[in-house]
Amino acid sequence: MTWPAERPPRKTITRAEIVRIGLRVVREEGIDALSMRRVATEIGTGPSSLYAHVANKDELLRLMFDEMCALLTIPELDPPRWKEQIKELARAGHQVMIEHNDLARAALATIPTGPNALRISNAMFGMMLAGGIPPRIGAWAMDRIFLYITADAYEYSIWRDQVHNAGSDKDTFISEMGRQTLAYFEQLPADIYPHIATYATALVGGSVDARFELGLDLLVDGLDKYAGVS
Repeated sequence: MTWPAERPPRKTITRAEIVRIGLRVVREEGIDALSMRRVATEIGTGPSSLYAHVANKDELLRLMFDEMCALLTIPELDPPRWKEQIKELARAGHQVMIEHNDLARAALATIPTGPNALRISNAMFGMMLAGGIPPRIGAWAMDRIFLYITADAYEYSIWRDQVHNAGSDKDTFISEMGRQTLAYFEQLPADIYPHIATYATALVGGSVDARFELGLDLLVDGLDKYAGVS
């Protein structure tokens, strides 16, 4: 008698594994390389196997973004340092997004509502409330701060792609772009664009980090005028 060959055990798939693979694909190749089929291929299964765990690519991106948010450490609230704590949390979030290529794009025009994203929002909101910022102002300010760091991180990923496509290193690429932009601004007719022509060096100067810090200062330090206002 010939016994039928045993079927290989069905591969166990978990949502956590799907998210992990998705994050790796985005870190290495960007959001445009991500698809349910691509993740399924990486796992060694068919796309239909993933749909029992994740509805579609949009849900996968939301899960991935929230998983990324889990990497942030929330400090214990220190009310006298509320502004600096907001900046520290914003810097940490910005850095994590930069490390995940263009995943920040998944958060634009959406409201992240995963448990880890909510944990961060709750912490930053609490810092503002501890500083005497009215709830409505704090809520709107938090929205603007998150939009700032997310958009900046996404723009950073675009620049990184351009550097890669140019076959250059970041410092050389930025230096050359600055040189070309400065030369263009300086040759503009001063009678039409007097301020740009005169202060061209200031317009193109400064590092990426320095510009980010200025924007963060403007957003957070500007909250002082609302502290204690009912």
